[in-house]
Amino acid sequence: MSEKNIKLITSESVTEGHPDKVCDQISDAVLDEMLKQDPDSHTGIECFCTTGLVLVGGEAKTKAYINLEGVVRRVLREIGYDKQEYGFCCDDVGVIATLHEQSPDIAQGVEGRGDYKEQGAGDQGLMYGYATNETPEFMPLPIVLAHKLTKKLAQVRKDGTLPYLRPDGKSQVTVQYEDGKAIRIETAVIAAHHSEEVEEEKLRADIKEKVIKPVLGDLLDEKTKIFINSTGRFVFGGPPADAGLTGRKIIVDTYGGVGAHGGGCFSGKCPTKVDRSGAYMARHAAKNIVAAGLADKCELQVAYSIGVAEPVGIYVNTFGTNKIPEEKIIELIKKNFDFRPKAIIDYLDLKRPIYQKTAAYGHFGRDDKDFTWEKTDKAEVLKKEAGL
Repeated sequence: MSEKNIKLITSESVTEGHPDKVCDQISDAVLDEMLKQDPDSHTGIECFCTTGLVLVGGEAKTKAYINLEGVVRRVLREIGYDKQEYGFCCDDVGVIATLHEQSPDIAQGVEGRGDYKEQGAGDQGLMYGYATNETPEFMPLPIVLAHKLTKKLAQVRKDGTLPYLRPDGKSQVTVQYEDGKAIRIETAVIAAHHSEEVEEEKLRADIKEKVIKPVLGDLLDEKTKIFINSTGRFVFGGPPADAGLTGRKIIVDTYGGVGAHGGGCFSGKCPTKVDRSGAYMARHAAKNIVAAGLADKCELQVAYSIGVAEPVGIYVNTFGTNKIPEEKIIELIKKNFDFRPKAIIDYLDLKRPIYQKTAAYGHFGRDDKDFTWEKTDKAEVLKKEAGL
């Protein structure tokens, strides 16, 4: 009998109150406000936050007029930074805005006024989409569980189950695989921002009972290592403890390090930016390939040149799980999925103000009607055309 192939795969997640995620949500909230008034808004919104300060900058071409300071304070309040005792409060934090108009040199390529008359990509770059049939979400199990833990942290904070919790927090999950199948949790890690009053022993017991066990359940065993606030204290948290920046949690946003990731982040970028729309379409195509049964895993790379509509390259890797040749899968993708930027925007209906909610707990694997890239409406067509 051959030895079992054992692997440990780890993914992390952060709560909506993590400083980097605060910035992602502000960037996308600003985008949403612009799209509400002007669906043709072009944006590249960046945010930085630290002690007593939120700085919003970047590029925007829009007919919208928004109360940017009001947007920032609303987002902070929704997240839970609403008390001065947290050291970062929506009511008194300083807000600085420094936006400029989109470069006309970029705009002409995006709007079809450059060398190519069709709407082109807003930048060069490579994007990835990934899907696997190991979970109902068609996502890797480690990132699914990591997100569930941080969502649970936020839930028990907001509903008063653990009233001493504060908005910042992180999770990490290591899953043990045998011969490609997840069998148990090797390690679970939680960092939970909390008030001064709660005792360390109580916090650890509460987090284990109210967060870890309900989420990880039967995958836990007597050998699972659990670390909760392993420095012993997490009172000083949020932006005053660790400055935040848009786009610094790109692996949390996607596949937890299991699937590849391109060079760009998503948040703050309108859908003409293929960093966002191209990655959404790549996920859509990969998910439909797996849902159709053409492969158990599918990683799709798409690459663009600025100002050019057609991708300069499409590449597929099914990690040996393909049921038909990969060359045939690429043919089916090119036939059934249009990766030109305008086609993606129209097909996925991306000019809607839907982006703030994408900016925490991952852009993929979520059951939300607004996440059109998660639909598997092409699976039956692909299955039929593949002859399966």
